[in-house]
Amino acid sequence: MLVGASAAGLRAEPPADAIRGVIGAQFDAFRAQDEATAFTFASPAIKGIFQTPRNFGVMVRNGYPMIWAPGDVEFLGLREERGFLYQRVRVADRAGEVFFFDYEMVESEAGWQINGVFPVKSTDFGV
Repeated sequence: MLVGASAAGLRAEPPADAIRGVIGAQFDAFRAQDEATAFTFASPAIKGIFQTPRNFGVMVRNGYPMIWAPGDVEFLGLREERGFLYQRVRVADRAGEVFFFDYEMVESEAGWQINGVFPVKSTDFGV
């Protein structure tokens, strides 16, 4: 979940609803512990790194437990930076601790896909 690829063919207006739908569907898959479905939302670059839904699920469970088993999820701003679209997401784990992530999104023939998830320090922006 930490690799970037080229973001060719970006639209003039970011498709926020479609992007949020993809990220939300992946959260739903993680809540259901459905590694196979969660893996379908990953970009080809991410799939190439992890190779299997199982490997991907292990990485998320161990590295991002608040994403694997989230409490509250809130979509914040969507921005374009250096040719990539980033969706900021606020995630509260089940104990109520809050985390922020930038989801790097790429558009492919299959639609919008998650190309990386990057932790953001809460001091990097105003809350």
